[in-house]
Amino acid sequence: MRALVVTAVAAEADSVTTGLTPHPDAFGPGPRTLPGGYPINRRDLPGIAFDVLVGGVGPAAAAAATATALALADYSLVVSAGIGGGFAPAAPPGSLVVADAIVAADLGAETPDGFLDVTELGFGHSVHLPPAELAARAAEATGALLAPVLTVSTVTGTAERAAELAARHPMAGAEAMEGFGVAEAAAAHGLPVLEVRAVSNAVGPRDRAAWRIGEALGALTDGFRVLGPVLANWGERHEHDHR
Repeated sequence: MRALVVTAVAAEADSVTTGLTPHPDAFGPGPRTLPGGYPINRRDLPGIAFDVLVGGVGPAAAAAATATALALADYSLVVSAGIGGGFAPAAPPGSLVVADAIVAADLGAETPDGFLDVTELGFGHSVHLPPAELAARAAEATGALLAPVLTVSTVTGTAERAAELAARHPMAGAEAMEGFGVAEAAAAHGLPVLEVRAVSNAVGPRDRAAWRIGEALGALTDGFRVLGPVLANWGERHEHDHR
């Protein structure tokens, strides 16, 4: 089985790669660069190979990078991974969130009666659903919260915006900027998608002093230390579904 892990920035990719490296027999070729300038690094584990890609910030960049990688190699699973904001109190800084739904939270239209997403507008869909069994197993293995992860193009920076998102998505666990873009590209290739987020800050007023980026990157590393065998086991039973 071969899985593509898409991150936004190099620090996230390094954390994922570090988490995968300690597994027995972890090895792979050195880093390379895909067309478009996307850095990618490989780690081979028992039963599964991971390509860890740095795709850029935001859903459009993530979709473009993911589509590029998927056009160049055969994969069985795509994972969006990185840090993000957590909805208090369910997802505090340093915790992990695994998506049971990947939601485009600001893709739509503002109206006098409130926000309408693209599904309500009749222009497509605003949610991708990871395989339920895989998401549940990943959350259980990593001790993560299993909850929707919102994709936004503008990170929340006020209490008012946080309250608005929480009202529209009361079960949301985290927000980030790439998941829906990664999921769109995966869906175009008929592939399942998973999203894993380590929480660096609370969704709400922008307070850099309260950010815990180092702690979140460490949690991301710890999460991927245990995800390898989980994804390999799932792949052994489901890989033929996506060939």
